[in-house]
Amino acid sequence: MTTPTPGTDDTVITNRTYDELPIGASASIVRTLTQDDILAFALVSGDVNPAHVDAEYANATRFHGTIAHGMWAGALISTLLGTHFPGPGTIYEAQMLRFHLPVRAGDTLTIQATVTARDDERHRLTLDCVVTNQAGAVVVSGDAMVRAPLQKISRLRAAMPTMHLFDPAARLAEWVDGWAAALAGQPPVPCGVVHPCDEASLGGAMAAARRGLIVPWLIGPEARIRAVATGLGLDLTGVHIEAVEHSHAAAARAAELAAAGTVEMLIKGSLHTDELMHAVIATPALRTKRRISHVFRFDVPAYPKPLLITDAAINIAPTLEEKADIIGNAIDLARVLGVARPKVAILAAVETVSTKMASTLDAAALCKMADRGQIAGGLLDGPLAFDNAISAEAARIKGIRSEVAGDADILMVPDLEAGNMLAKQLEYLAGAASCGIVLGVRVPIALTSRADGEASRLASAALAARLALAWRTQRP
Repeated sequence: MTTPTPGTDDTVITNRTYDELPIGASASIVRTLTQDDILAFALVSGDVNPAHVDAEYANATRFHGTIAHGMWAGALISTLLGTHFPGPGTIYEAQMLRFHLPVRAGDTLTIQATVTARDDERHRLTLDCVVTNQAGAVVVSGDAMVRAPLQKISRLRAAMPTMHLFDPAARLAEWVDGWAAALAGQPPVPCGVVHPCDEASLGGAMAAARRGLIVPWLIGPEARIRAVATGLGLDLTGVHIEAVEHSHAAAARAAELAAAGTVEMLIKGSLHTDELMHAVIATPALRTKRRISHVFRFDVPAYPKPLLITDAAINIAPTLEEKADIIGNAIDLARVLGVARPKVAILAAVETVSTKMASTLDAAALCKMADRGQIAGGLLDGPLAFDNAISAEAARIKGIRSEVAGDADILMVPDLEAGNMLAKQLEYLAGAASCGIVLGVRVPIALTSRADGEASRLASAALAARLALAWRTQRP
């Protein structure tokens, strides 16, 4: 006798007793393997065999890529037996497994167990266990022996914590891979690297060059640049060095090269932000009709999609008109990155308009400006407190009806202090991966922090190169 696959209602776990399981009774569950499943199994089990977690190693094996642990399929058999068939009250006595084919991320497995023998004296069942993939091929098979429960048990499923697997460096590498693919076949972007006189800034720029993202123009004191390269073991043969005496001169020369169209983007090196931005602002040919602003791109473990946060680096206390420009810059970036109609949450401490809080008045005015077409290309809502902006449940509890609440693509902060603290909290407390870029000028500027490592610098360079490529057909 074949029984239906357990239902989709997972709120209650109900078993099947020994008397309800004649020979031929069966049940199945379906599960799709993700890369996170492989990593979670490796973390919990301690099995970090490179065949499962090291792509470079695994690509050179006969499997040509990482594969799941064999016992992951065994664990799914345990899931079926422990929660469905027979379910709660089952005592697992023995399991024999045979592994036939590898399982990879993306494979959808059907785990089926069928009763083949009964021992009435000990209430023991022998189960034939078969795991097949989406093509119907058997990947694992075997036999299980269990003692089935004698009494009916029905329990609410235990509330389990949510597991977030997040590796910021890996996520940054994923961004770079994606943006490098978007740039494939295009001429690399000429890039002015401004005063790359420390290991992080020069190393990040040369890493971007090796990925084919940029053609670096190193702007700064040549002797210091070459000394850093020697320390890193980098060969600068064929790399253009624009020799100047110091950081101020490097910033000025970078602005000149950008204004002339010699370079299509800039990367900040080991100089202060205000040095570089002063030179850019002082060059009229680099200005646009909009206010210059900064945008962080974050990937936060607990949020389902990338977040853009603006402005946490340049505008200290922007006016209403300046906030409109800041939002416009962020919308343009989001659209280049594939968000057709970005949702913009304008943040304040509360979600209601108050004359005592200027940020709420600005938020309301910005939304009306969007209604009148003064800010185009996105969907705005505000004021929204942070919880309402990123949590649909928080918005629901507070009775907020909004297409933006809980689904924001862009967070517009009221001032630089709020934005800077939010950005650093996400990075250092939430484990978020980030990169940043300056907009509102004729060339994108990768504005990295002195504390950023090579991976973050590479991601910022890749983001700027992606934007520079889009601007080849439509400049700001």
